[in-house]
Amino acid sequence: MTGTRKRKEVVARVLRKLQHIVDPLLRPVYKLYELWLWSQISGGPIPRHVAIIPDGNRRWARFLGFDPIEGHEYGYERLKEVLDWLWDLGVKAVTIYAMSYENCTKRSKKEREHLLTLLERGISEMLEDGVIDKRKIRVKFIGRLDIIPPNIREKIRVIEERSKHYNERYLNVALCYGGRQEIVSAVQLLAEDILKGKVKPEEITEEVFRKYLSTSHLKLDGLDEPDLVIRTSGELRVSNFLLWQIAYSELYFCEAYWPEFRKIDLWRAIRSYQRRERRFGK
Repeated sequence: MTGTRKRKEVVARVLRKLQHIVDPLLRPVYKLYELWLWSQISGGPIPRHVAIIPDGNRRWARFLGFDPIEGHEYGYERLKEVLDWLWDLGVKAVTIYAMSYENCTKRSKKEREHLLTLLERGISEMLEDGVIDKRKIRVKFIGRLDIIPPNIREKIRVIEERSKHYNERYLNVALCYGGRQEIVSAVQLLAEDILKGKVKPEEITEEVFRKYLSTSHLKLDGLDEPDLVIRTSGELRVSNFLLWQIAYSELYFCEAYWPEFRKIDLWRAIRSYQRRERRFGK
């Protein structure tokens, strides 16, 4: 790590400590700022599909002196809030990078089990509190679900079956997911169809290939490619997330750790999105 980066991280830590002291005192000011931001974005275009890389749970917890794994609990609660903000905003599809393939294979057993417990709780809450019916959300899990414990796979099957007829909103949960792995899997499926004579090599186009991706269920609504990708914690990378789908997405990187992501951070991301000219390579 360079000396410059070390200094930046020290400054960031000090600022975050100050933030936790000052934030309660500034809540009325934040509310006014939130309203001001809303006045700026309310009349502009709202992204139809937002993808989120909710990063920084462990670092946030470590910073506050908690067990790093506890950060996922706070991150989970924040996710529920952010989803409500997005649905209320009029966003039609949200894709959450819940666990990468590496999370599922390289994290400690204790942390993996904790994350899967949170996942199981989240599915149960969605089934029991009626939110998917109230919001008419189709829930879809994408990724290497074959390496998930059978009891959780069954819960995933239940919620996908329960919500499959809804098309007002879409919630995609990337679980044990990797963009490279998804593309390899799509190539394998396409190769099988070529061998079966269902597809000729000369017929392969981008449109044909998209049918083999895990987001193909969004294609009919034109939502399979996110308009906006938000990543928290200040990291400037996409970490193997939706590599095919985000080719022309707008990227927004936020300094806040995920558990401290506020509505004003979301409004800023939307404002940044609205100020960009989307040319799609033209």
